[in-house]
Amino acid sequence: MARDLPNDISQLLEFVSRVYTYRINECGPVANGVFWKDSDGQILRLELLLQTVAQEDLNGPITINDLGCGYGALFDLVKNEPMMRGGRYIGYDISPEMVAAAKTRCNDARATFIVSPVATEVADYSFVSGTYNMSMGANAALWTHYIKTSLDMLWKKTAKTMAFNLLDSAEPHKLDDLFYADRRTFLEHALTLSPEVEIIDDYPLNEFTIVIRRS
Repeated sequence: MARDLPNDISQLLEFVSRVYTYRINECGPVANGVFWKDSDGQILRLELLLQTVAQEDLNGPITINDLGCGYGALFDLVKNEPMMRGGRYIGYDISPEMVAAAKTRCNDARATFIVSPVATEVADYSFVSGTYNMSMGANAALWTHYIKTSLDMLWKKTAKTMAFNLLDSAEPHKLDDLFYADRRTFLEHALTLSPEVEIIDDYPLNEFTIVIRRS
């Protein structure tokens, strides 16, 4: 499949967007509609991201950027938490159908959903869950460069902490359409953004989560 893909990242993301649009139309706003195997794994990933919120921010208010928000599952988890009292959530996705589904599901003035591949506003916390997994078999070097560039741009829109997850290249049973990351590569890149970097890999999924905090 990689031979049929464009070398230009904007065209490649458009292709990925169409795949997700088809999926949400086929399955609806559920875990499988964003290619998660089940809701338990989806929620576990999101809860790990939310656990990076600092103790002093648990009573809020905070602002959140959610890059690759899908139908808004992260907001579902956080909307009733004290940290979101008076807070704000901005979800971004490259699929217009995903954003439309999120807006239909969520009638909350604190939540905004935008069709965009990048964050457009500064937030205290920026989260990315599963967004970089679906590469459709793109060239690994191109996709790695895309992820690093995306993280660099998101970090500029992050006031306190950024956290993201990636599938682990150590996984023995890889699927052709997914990107499996070398953790050392992305740990080293994270350290170019801040010396305050943590990796979380003690959960029962073949992936890892990297947390980057402002010094």
